[in-house]
Amino acid sequence: MKNLFWASIILLPAVVFAECTCELDGEEDRNRAGALKYKLAAIVAILASSAVGVCLHVLARTVEALSPERNLFFILKAFAAGVILSTGFIHVLPDAFESLTSPSLGERPWEDFPFAGFVAMVAAIGTLMVDTYATAHYQRQAEKKNCKKEEEVEEEEGMVPVHKHATHGAVSLESGETELLRHRVISQVLELGIIVHSVIIGIALGTSDSPKTIRPLIGALTFHQLFEGIGLGGCITQAKFNAAAITLMAIFFSLTTPTGIAVGIGLSNIYSETSPTALIVEGVFNSASAGILIYMALVDLLSADFMSQKMQSNFKLQLGANASLLLGAGCMSLLAKWA
Repeated sequence: MKNLFWASIILLPAVVFAECTCELDGEEDRNRAGALKYKLAAIVAILASSAVGVCLHVLARTVEALSPERNLFFILKAFAAGVILSTGFIHVLPDAFESLTSPSLGERPWEDFPFAGFVAMVAAIGTLMVDTYATAHYQRQAEKKNCKKEEEVEEEEGMVPVHKHATHGAVSLESGETELLRHRVISQVLELGIIVHSVIIGIALGTSDSPKTIRPLIGALTFHQLFEGIGLGGCITQAKFNAAAITLMAIFFSLTTPTGIAVGIGLSNIYSETSPTALIVEGVFNSASAGILIYMALVDLLSADFMSQKMQSNFKLQLGANASLLLGAGCMSLLAKWA
């Protein structure tokens, strides 16, 4: 999955630019020098907001009230899940439909067929499969590891009295490791879905030469990345990665959109967002990203927490989490007016 993802990211700009028609913003809106200043400001602002968002939960681990066992963490995570759900439904999927039904495509083989929705559905099913098989794979690894430990203990301390104790310990460890690995799979798949979309919106902003278009996008995308970073940061916190892995994931998320903007700036002379190839590639990638985000928000983030015993046995926590979910979805939906 990692190789496929990296290949897609590396080849995306080349595929998009292969058949560009170089139709840029209208002459009356074009101001390359003015637009460049806004693009540089966007890189700084989005980089900072992304870093703050993804690091917020990680840095807050030292605050007892924000630990994953506390109610406040569930409420903040519900807010972040609402943001991610809204990103998929309100921001990404409509863009995919717009790209794949554009008149600039001319005749297309999927005429009168909701191809964007189909790709999103396939991506959601694919995410389910990856989610299931990855979790099962890591669980089998944990079982083999614990079995080996148990055998070593039995050999060193004797079979009869120790076997029972060692088996009990191995089962407890297996359960804890399985839950931990589950969170790690979730955080990695979620970051994949977010990054695909972030690359596309970064390139789109970087290739625009219209200050009127870029100005409102700076604020909207700054909050967009902040909220998404909060959601991803919560998942990374629960996954309990080591410091190196946390740093790598945080840096990768923070740099994705600014890197997309930089790539867009460099290729603004040959890029056209209305070329057939660009529309198809962006539409397919956005559709897939939407499917991943919607699945992750509903299944791995919301369902897992809302159906947990902790949530079911605490009515106040249910109310707080539901209100936070609606607030997160509402705030992110509102941003769709500008981005």
